[in-house]
Amino acid sequence: MKATVLALTLLCAGAAYAQTPAAPPAPGAQSARHMEDLATLLDLTEAQKAQVQNVLEEQHAKMKQSFEQAKAAGTRPDWQQMKALHEQAQQETLQKLAPVLSATQLKKFQIIQQHMLHAHMGHHMAHAAAGAAAAPPAQN
Repeated sequence: MKATVLALTLLCAGAAYAQTPAAPPAPGAQSARHMEDLATLLDLTEAQKAQVQNVLEEQHAKMKQSFEQAKAAGTRPDWQQMKALHEQAQQETLQKLAPVLSATQLKKFQIIQQHMLHAHMGHHMAHAAAGAAAAPPAQN
């Protein structure tokens, strides 16, 4: 009887431990993982991989700088401004990648980029909605 109870306790503890989520990867590791996934999906050569990574890092830095400037100025872009900024960044990225990627790779990149944009915007909209719901009601 004691052996059965001990075995069940260990089994339950093992199951609970197995369900504990792992710590999220560091931002640099996550970025590297995304680049590896992109390289696999697009079937990039090592030279292409380096060039694509440079273009994407440059574009990311440019977007980050734009947001930091807006934050420093005390402004917050609205939905239309954000959409326009993202569309401009997408076009610039495609222009820079066009000489690097084949036509097939570029088309795949566009599909992946659209998927990521929708997921990213959905995440931000959900986050904004959660923040609005938590905000206290306006006083009249």
